[in-house]
Amino acid sequence: MPEQRPPFPPFDEAAATVKVRMAENAWNTRDPARVALAYTPDSVWRNRAEFFEGRAAIEAFLTRKWGAEGEYRLIKELFAFGPDRIAVRFAYEWRSDKGSWFRSHGNELWRFDGNGLMRRREASINDLPILETERLFRWALGPRPEDHPGLTDLGL
Repeated sequence: MPEQRPPFPPFDEAAATVKVRMAENAWNTRDPARVALAYTPDSVWRNRAEFFEGRAAIEAFLTRKWGAEGEYRLIKELFAFGPDRIAVRFAYEWRSDKGSWFRSHGNELWRFDGNGLMRRREASINDLPILETERLFRWALGPRPEDHPGLTDLGL
């Protein structure tokens, strides 16, 4: 039986919104193996200036990423969708190994196969240094609480 990750294309707004929140929740676990399972075995990625393909590369990338980005907390928000595509805007806050805080803002373009697995992900990201007192994402590590404001509500 093929791997499946509902909701499946074609997406309507409600399904795309659920897909985005599921991705956010998974990324907030900071579990590279778990997150990599949402992608096709041959998924193609561009993340900033890095280009790679496949689950093993995704898992290695995420392991390296979350090893360097402490206290990682992410919020994603649906921007647009099509039958098998979703565009997302996001922000995440993290602390460097030197103790400096950052808020990273970006956009992602996602394309899915018929089983709901992401077969392509392209991410453009910019990092903004912030003071610890400027942090907006202060929930306990893990998925964002359901009642925590999203990007638009936070003015981001």
